[in-house]
Amino acid sequence: MMRPEDVLVEAGRLSAEGKPYVLATVVRVERPASTKRGDRGLVTPDGALAGWVGGACSEPTVIREALRALEAGAPRLVRIGPPGAGLEAPEDVVAAESSCASEGTVEVLLEPAQRRPQLAVVGESPAALTLAQLARTIGWRVSTGLEDGADAVVVATMGRGDEEALSFALARGADYVGLVASSRRAGVVLDAMRERGLDEAALARVRSPAGLDLGPSSQEEIAVAVLAELVAWQHMRPRVETLLAEAVDPVCGMTVAIEGAQETAVHEGVTYHFCNPGCRQRFEVDPTLCLESARPR
Repeated sequence: MMRPEDVLVEAGRLSAEGKPYVLATVVRVERPASTKRGDRGLVTPDGALAGWVGGACSEPTVIREALRALEAGAPRLVRIGPPGAGLEAPEDVVAAESSCASEGTVEVLLEPAQRRPQLAVVGESPAALTLAQLARTIGWRVSTGLEDGADAVVVATMGRGDEEALSFALARGADYVGLVASSRRAGVVLDAMRERGLDEAALARVRSPAGLDLGPSSQEEIAVAVLAELVAWQHMRPRVETLLAEAVDPVCGMTVAIEGAQETAVHEGVTYHFCNPGCRQRFEVDPTLCLESARPR
């Protein structure tokens, strides 16, 4: 099992790779409980949890609320305890009842880390070097050259291999493809790409001159203008909805995330999801009785 410090190391690794995750930290404990303040876990979008946040009594709720936090892109504080424990919880605290016999209460802070955009900057001009530096400052992942998987590509070579770089970026499906050039030179570059066989739909994706229109500008000012356009583009991109799938435990009534669920049972062709092994075992003893008890009156 990961130690709290190992969880932080893994979070750092995922951040360096630009991958999303949720850091879960136990911030308050009322005994009896199987965890202590400072224990940590890490939840990934597939519903997997590494680390320790309280075992079977807390994990299903932590995973469910972590995925909700990741979907919303905002941190949340979750209070997990016996029935009634959340009655006095502040409005900004998510209260969840535990089905375990323990009477303890645990509060867990969930901090989502979203996927950071990947920018490829092509060229060694002052504009290219400044843009790369500025993009790193605001937390983007930056490569100074073409690579697969980049979300955005900015070509600022000052006329050295523009057509090849743009063709590569378009072929790899980058969402933003920009060319730092004057309108006249951009027209020459696009005409050359037409002669190479690129269709108008692909060429229409090239933004040139890249960046906000500042009029006559220095290379460094052009970099600022391009970054401003990139930030605006990033915020305006259609958000990918994860549509978190959830199910209700037919034994205890707890809502659990289907993603990554470990406790499941199939009855008459239907898959049921459970918050812990105890609920699953009770269900398997008499599924019909559990389903009857769970049915709304």
